[in-house]
Parts: sequence; C-alpha cells; structure tokens
Amino acid sequence: MKIQKAAVIGAGVMGAAIAAQLANAGIPVMLLDIVLPDNPDRNFLAKSGVQRALKARPAAFMDPARAALIQVGNLEDNLKDLKNADWILEAIIEKLDAKRSLWERVEKVAKKTAIISSNSSGIPMHLQIEGRSEDFQRRFVGAHFFNPPRYLHLLEVIPTPKTDPKVTETFSEFAQTTLGKGVVVANDVPGFVANRIGVYGIVRAMDHMQRAGLTPAQVDQLTGPALGRASSATFRTADLSGLDIIYHVASDLGNATPDDEDFTLTPAFRTLVEEKKMLGDKTGSGFYKKTKGADGKTKILNLNLDTFEYEDQGRVKVAAVDAVKGQPLATRVKALYAAEGQEGEFLRGVMNDGFWYAAKMAGNVSNRLQDIDNALKWGFGWEQGPFETMDTLGVQTVIANLEAEGRTLPPLLAAMKESGRDAFYAGDETVTPEGQPTKYEAPYFILTDLKKDATRVIKKRAGASVIDLGDGVLLAEWHAKMNALGEDQLRTVQDAHKLVQDMGYHGLVIGNQGENFSAGANLPLILSQAQADEWDELDDMIKQFQQVTTSLRFSPHPTVAAPFGLTLGGGAEFTLHADHVVASAELYMGLVEVGVGLIPGGGGTKEMLLRFTDMQQPGQQLGATLLPAVQRAFELIGTAKVSTSALEARKLGFLRDTDTVAMNKNHILQDAKRQVLALAPGYVQPTPRQDIPVMGDAAIGAIKSALYGMHEGGYITDYDLVVSGELARVLGGGTGNNRAAKVSEQHLLDLEREAFLTLLGKKGTQQRIEHMLKTGKPLRN
Repeated sequence: MKIQKAAVIGAGVMGAAIAAQLANAGIPVMLLDIVLPDNPDRNFLAKSGVQRALKARPAAFMDPARAALIQVGNLEDNLKDLKNADWILEAIIEKLDAKRSLWERVEKVAKKTAIISSNSSGIPMHLQIEGRSEDFQRRFVGAHFFNPPRYLHLLEVIPTPKTDPKVTETFSEFAQTTLGKGVVVANDVPGFVANRIGVYGIVRAMDHMQRAGLTPAQVDQLTGPALGRASSATFRTADLSGLDIIYHVASDLGNATPDDEDFTLTPAFRTLVEEKKMLGDKTGSGFYKKTKGADGKTKILNLNLDTFEYEDQGRVKVAAVDAVKGQPLATRVKALYAAEGQEGEFLRGVMNDGFWYAAKMAGNVSNRLQDIDNALKWGFGWEQGPFETMDTLGVQTVIANLEAEGRTLPPLLAAMKESGRDAFYAGDETVTPEGQPTKYEAPYFILTDLKKDATRVIKKRAGASVIDLGDGVLLAEWHAKMNALGEDQLRTVQDAHKLVQDMGYHGLVIGNQGENFSAGANLPLILSQAQADEWDELDDMIKQFQQVTTSLRFSPHPTVAAPFGLTLGGGAEFTLHADHVVASAELYMGLVEVGVGLIPGGGGTKEMLLRFTDMQQPGQQLGATLLPAVQRAFELIGTAKVSTSALEARKLGFLRDTDTVAMNKNHILQDAKRQVLALAPGYVQPTPRQDIPVMGDAAIGAIKSALYGMHEGGYITDYDLVVSGELARVLGGGTGNNRAAKVSEQHLLDLEREAFLTLLGKKGTQQRIEHMLKTGKPLRN
C-alpha cells in the first residue's frame, strides 16, 4: 500500500487545492470531474480547477511548475485510468447519494491495493460505503482536509469500523511525512473533531455575546491572539468560512446530536443568512464589511446586530485585552478568565462552554485528549487546545466554576475531581477519556518533551540553549522574540561547537521549534550602538557574527541547519553556511538587509557570489562570463527577494540541489539529526576558498550603469543608489581592480564588513532602521 500516484475526483475549490498539495509533495495526481454537456472541452472543469489553484492567493502551489504533475481528465473518458492510482480521494458535492454512486463506479476500476478516501466534512464515512464489498470497505478511510490544504496543518483521518488498521496506519504515515499534515485520528461521528467542537464554540460565542451586550468586534478582541487564538478570532473566521457554511453545519449538527449540546443559532445570525443573505467574504458583507474611505484607504466597518447597519467604530479597544498586552500566554489566559464586568462574564461563559463540551466529547469524537487539542490547534490556529488551557487554569479550578454554574460534570471531569488531579498532562503522562492515567504519545519529535528531562539541556542562556538530541548530536536552539540574532544566539552556537569537540559528539544541528527560524539581526541594538558612535564595538560584533556564521562550514564536525518560516537576513546567512540544510517546505528565506539600508554582513553577500560563480561551465575564462553570476547575486540581494517556499528557495539559489526539503515542519529536527549522523563518518573539515573569481571595476561599472538608468527612470530612490553602490563594490571584489582576479573568502568578508559599517554610519540607513522598527515597513528615502 505504498502511495506513489494519486487521483482526486472533484475539481472544485477543495479538490483542486488538494491536488496542488499532492503536486507540491512531488506526487503525480489525476484530477477528474464531470463532463459539462454544452462544453466542447470535456476536461473543462478539471482544467479550470488547476487554473484556479494557480491563481489562488495565498498560493496553492509552492512552485507553479509543480502543476505539471497534475493530469486533468473527466469521469467518462478517464474513469478507467483510476486503476493506476495508489490513493483515490473524492471531493465532490456533499450529497450521500452522489458519493455512493461514485464509489460504485470507482470499485469497478480501482486496483485491489488502492486506498480509497472521502474528503467529506459532514457525511459519515460508514454511510458512504454501504453496499460496497468487504475488500473495498477494508481499504476505505476518511481524509478530511482543512482549507486551504497547503497552509492549515490539520488532516482528520477517519477510519470506519470496517477499515483495516494497517490502512489507517499506512495512510496516516503518508499524510504526515509526504503531505506534511498534522494527523488527528477521529471517530466516525457527526462533525468529526475540529468542526464538532469549533462550530459549537462559534455558536455559543454568538449567544454569550448578545447576553453580555458586546459587539462582534469586541468579541474578536477577546477571543483572538490575547487568548492564544488566531487573529481572525471568532467572527472574522465566520466571515472567511462563509456564514452559510456555519449555518448549515450547525443545523446539521443540531439535528444529529443530543439536545444538551445546543447548536441553536441566535435569531440575529439566522436573519443574516436567511433574510439578509449577508454571508461573509463571499458576498462582501457579514459581521464585517470592507469599504474605501474618502482618502482612498480601505476601512473595515462593523455590523450593528440591532440595526443590521454597518458602522465605523474606529479602533475597538477592550479593557481586559489592553490589561494583558505583552504578558506570557499563561498569564493572559488566567487574567482573562478572571476578568470583571461584561467582558469577564462573556469569556467565562464561552470558555466554560468549551471546557465542558471538550470533556464531554472525549472518547466520542476521538479516543485521545491530545487529538482534540491538536485538532483545535492545527485546524483553527489555537496556541493551546481546551485541555491544555484547563491545565493552565488548573483543572480543579475549572471544575469548581462549572459546578458553581450548576452544570453536570462529564465523566472525564468527574473522574478528575475524584482523583484530585489538577492537570491532564504531566511529564510523559496524560489521561484516557475515562480519566485513567496513560502514557502521553507525542505526535512528532517535540523539543519541549526533551526539555522535561533536565539532563538534555546542556547549557542555557536567556535567548538560546544547547540541547542533547540523543545519539551523539547537539542542537543549538534559539528562543528569543522572533529569534532575532544577538549575543546569546552567537555565543550559544560557539558553546555548542566547543561541546561537540570536548565531549565527543558527532555534530551539530541549528534549529528550533518557535514561530520562525530567525527574523534576522537585533536591529535596535545595532542602531543604538551606531547612534552612540560605538564603531569599534560594532566592528568587533560584525567580525564575531562572521566568525560564527562561517563556523558552520569550517568546523571539524558536520553542521546541519533546519530553517522554517521566516529565515531572513542573519538567519539566512547561518543557513547558507551549513554543510547541509533540512528546510521546511514553508520556507520564507531572503537576504533582506537593503530594506533597512544595509547589505548582508555575515557572509551572505560572499556566499551568493561564490555559489553563482561556481555555476560557470568548467573551462570558461574569467571576465565577461562572470557578469551574469554577479548580476544574479546583485538582483537577489538588491531586491531583497524572499522565497515563498523551499522549492522557490532552491530555484533562487538559497538552497542547493543536495539540500533536503521536508513537507512537515515538525519533522525537520529529526531529519537534521539523521543528516548529521550520515555526514559524521569520515567527515573532513573544509578549508576557506582562496579562488573566488571577481571582475573588479568592470562588474561595478556595469551594475552602476544599470542603476543610474533605473534611478533616472524613477524606479529606485536616491538612497537606493547609495546602498546598491556598496553592494556592487562587494560583489565586484573591491574597486581599483581593472581585470579579472581571484580572491579569498576572507577578502569578501572584509569588504562586506566595511560596506556594512559604512552604510550604518549614514543618516539614510539610520532613518530606514528607525522607520522599520516603528512601522514594520521599509522606508523609501
């Protein structure tokens, strides 16, 4: 049951996006749909699905070239071709009869080893396969993706009572490793896990909002990032999903579940859908509406649920949220749960509903508490699931509050009360849905699990640590805000190198499991030192930075970088110098220093020039043949190009063909560790290059000539010209050299450092840094 080829039936929004994700993973996939009777192109719907995916924003494809892996067809001419697919997934209309009819046709042509799946979000899986053979039922497992499939980590895998456990295991492994999904094994019940609990939360939030006299905008402040949840919070999420979708799902769940679960929609919500037809983003208006003001800028108007008119409420401020700004998540959650007034009344009502319902659903929607927590985190962008949040507050505190409201405790909470246990997770232990202790099974390699064993943390600083990954491999982990690079991060990498050598470890991984690998250098520190004229200190700091980044290549042991998310500036420079890179597929990597009036000073400029000049054909002479390589490096750095995926990073030159791309971000540290162990036997320490070809004044002149033309045309600013001139000087290998020559890596590093300091001393650069720190946007001065 190895999945090497796939087929998706149904080329609508979800079907086409799932096909794109398969293509992203390198899996050839057929995309089939019906034949439109009046259209001469029998594959029109499937072709349209691919085109829609290519135009989607955010992008469905990690690299548009991957669309070539999708073979389009139709269910009349190409049904027989399903015999080649190892996995067949349907994403057609949500009607039981249509799905049953499709499965009858598919069974006649699918090979006997193919795994069969439905992407249905609501129709029970066991109902779809009634009447099919035992062999077909054995190979059938639900696969419910969340939209958009590329970006939402959750995949609910739903076996039926007839599904072979080996099929569930094989498919789950494929989904995690190849497709990069976070798998939650759900029971075949209405709504499965995430929608059952998530939609319940939305419905209850609407009811509590109106009871507390709050507005949707106020509720979104209370139930968004302040509570550790997505910025779209409750009602913005509803607008994005479609209020009609929420309406139908809630209605279906209300019909399919006991009365005490209460999926009753408020009269105001029903009016929005049934009478006003205000369905959210798809109709341009829902709880919010975008409009343009007199100044031409987009404004967000808020719905008044009493009048059903839109109002400009300006920036909505909520006292309970303002009071916890800047606090750690645990502090925020405790404070918000204990808040006073109507805001606190609302939050306790909503949170207690969520806690009660999650506990009631334990053993119903899924057999593990962690699957419920992960479904809400991966499907809705929560930082903590409901059981983790109860742990933060103290489970006995939550139980006491629920009882004070007169609620009957679900069996899980009743068992927790009887045992006196105050947390669902403790060390490597959790509890079953019946409240009995059991071993916690981490879904992936989780760094915090290692940290629970204090012996694994070898050395710790405020912003970084050295951790033993086991099997003779160390990890230099950064854990500062945005993982900005400062003294803690640099010294920790140096500590780790020394420990590898002194303690006989095999090698080193650079990585972490924060929100981003690294957003770059510590700009506030750099600016403050420049404004204080601490130039000797700055020169020493940049030298140290260069020494540490290049140490990843020139150490006596292998180093592997594991970048993901934002990998900018200095974060990219660390990555560029590693012996090997295991990158998350979602990699946003770039040398972006020109945006703040600088150039890469940690070896990034040198490294891109070296890489592109090495791509010359052997035997080519130096001179004009180098110019395309210089121009390529200049364009990449000078435009602050950032990859939109690891596949694009490879095309741009940030990653080598030999580097590894992992679809699942949570696998990269494990994979990086394996790469260190693979490199360690017979590893030979590299030596710095002395033979990098440069063009000198010829390259500088060519670039400056193009720059002046762009400046005259108004494409770049006066200060862009200054910054670009310094970049050209480094890429040319320095001025005063009128012929092609070869220089050392250290020569280019020295030029980088000189250019970095020169620019840092200029008013234009300091203005750009100040503007970036203040607004988060580049200044065009």
